[in-house]
Amino acid sequence: MNDTELITAAEHFAQEQLGQDTTGHDWFHLSRVRNTAALIAGMEGANVVICTIAALLHDVADEKLNPSKEAGLLKVSDWLDGHLPDEAARKHIMEIIATMSFSGGGGEPMSTLEGQVVQDADRLDALGAIGITRTMVFSGAKGRPVYDPAIPPRDESLQQEYRDYSKGTAVNHFYEKLLKLKDLMNTAYGKQLAEERHQFMLSFLEQFYKEWNQGAE
Repeated sequence: MNDTELITAAEHFAQEQLGQDTTGHDWFHLSRVRNTAALIAGMEGANVVICTIAALLHDVADEKLNPSKEAGLLKVSDWLDGHLPDEAARKHIMEIIATMSFSGGGGEPMSTLEGQVVQDADRLDALGAIGITRTMVFSGAKGRPVYDPAIPPRDESLQQEYRDYSKGTAVNHFYEKLLKLKDLMNTAYGKQLAEERHQFMLSFLEQFYKEWNQGAE
């Protein structure tokens, strides 16, 4: 199986697993992350194939979408075992997927350039206009309100609080995670792309509060 066939197979697997997702972790998210990862990889000199496969499969293993983190990783590992003979490449992809999550506070540092690229691409999709809409979709899917002035942002450095989706609000999630991402980008090009999206979110929040408080005493 050549690189093109491998990528096509990974696309089909990702579509099969997440094509019907309604939490913002759907096929279109994976496709955007793949495209952004390939763009950053080209700018930073990373292995585009490794970045592409890891980007396409990263949410197939996401613990939010599986019974456990271990179950999700095993699903991807089994697929790679059947499609990618290169053991080193398999291990590299699995290392990226296993360590790229935000996980409350930023997660573990990426040990390879390819990991940094894919992590940046995924984080960029949590920023800007796309990030705002994905936050609202995910919050709706988990039953979180858009905003409640009586509920302050939580300390998202705690893993237990980060994974407790029943609490908090969509707007609080900006302060708990999204506005932190700009300073957690790994690559020079990723940082450049994140700046514009970060500023857009700040503008959105300013307008949101203006409309929320319109006419209030």
